[in-house]
Amino acid sequence: MKSLARCALAASLTLAALPGLAQTLTYLGQQVLRPDTSFGGLPVGGLSSLDHVAATGHYLAVCDDRSSLAPARFYELALDLRQFRRAADPGDAGVRVVAMTSLLDADGQPFGRNRVDPEGLRLDARRQLIYWSNEGQRTSAGLQNPTLRRMHPDGRPAGEFPVPEHFDPAGSAGGLAAGDRGIYNNLSFESVAITPDGQTVWTLTENALTQDDLPTTVAHGSRARMLSFDLDSGRPGAEYVYEVGPVPVPPAREGGFATNGVADLLALSATEFIAIERAYAAGAATPGTSPRTGRPTGNTIRLYRIDTRGATDVSGWPSLKGRDLVPVRRTLLLDLSTLRNDDGSVLALDNIEGISFGPLLDGKRTLVLLSDNNFNPNQFTQLIALRIDGPLP
Repeated sequence: MKSLARCALAASLTLAALPGLAQTLTYLGQQVLRPDTSFGGLPVGGLSSLDHVAATGHYLAVCDDRSSLAPARFYELALDLRQFRRAADPGDAGVRVVAMTSLLDADGQPFGRNRVDPEGLRLDARRQLIYWSNEGQRTSAGLQNPTLRRMHPDGRPAGEFPVPEHFDPAGSAGGLAAGDRGIYNNLSFESVAITPDGQTVWTLTENALTQDDLPTTVAHGSRARMLSFDLDSGRPGAEYVYEVGPVPVPPAREGGFATNGVADLLALSATEFIAIERAYAAGAATPGTSPRTGRPTGNTIRLYRIDTRGATDVSGWPSLKGRDLVPVRRTLLLDLSTLRNDDGSVLALDNIEGISFGPLLDGKRTLVLLSDNNFNPNQFTQLIALRIDGPLP
């Protein structure tokens, strides 16, 4: 892993010099892993993040298995984007799992069952550390605080960042009772982003904190919080509000499950990011059909550009209610429902949760997206390659 880290440092330096991303994102192709894909005798799935090591063509992807099928872990992948295809059933050529590393707890041991929920991961080559987010928990089985943690590339722990107390769950399991505080269950820290200058790490809750707003529905969005930490001191920094959009497509049945949330974050500069808003509505007639079931997947995936300049710093605010504030600017970059394969079919989308820069192809920067199949046989692990064309406004 140390050689990967050195390569990633070179990649991060080139990112810092990029003149800007694109207004146009072109669909290059996809690959879908076979459902029986395994590594080291374990099923490969639950991939919830993606981070590129440009000089080797390898990527790091955390698995959000809560040490149920196997101890919490992350994978190293090798991807050849030139083998990706604009086809409804492209296969998995050019996708290899090359290594697997266990995440270790404060005692240097693998995490016990349901003791951690890994969701986001980024490599900090300058400091030879990996930062990863743990979503925490708010259920009748108990409350667990969300965390942003450091580890060495071999999985050994290297401490935690001090997440402010207003993120910690307190009160009822549902989070809807008077006086409740902190994260909603399964709507917490999914993302990790490191700014190109190497000074700041960010995470973003999928939806609001219980004291700030309700979770998303078809009728309304939710006020999520972006949280930063200074990487030299480790101290928390600015917090901003990101307004997650409403669920864009209603579920098939009234009252059916539906959600929209921020699944990952990619830093473009000290103030600009790309966010994935990943929506799901049970049975919804979304474009494209699953290669597993032949039915619509129910997923709507959109990429937004975020700009924090001019937004209100809400750090130290226990609650947003009754407070005037300016959220971060949020501009749609791409609705992936508009993408088509070469035969004219709509690109079917699964549960996209990871985003990373990819290599240069024909002189142009790429983005790679990754889906989390939740170890569900009706879902699929999907990789999508996009080319960046032209400057952002």
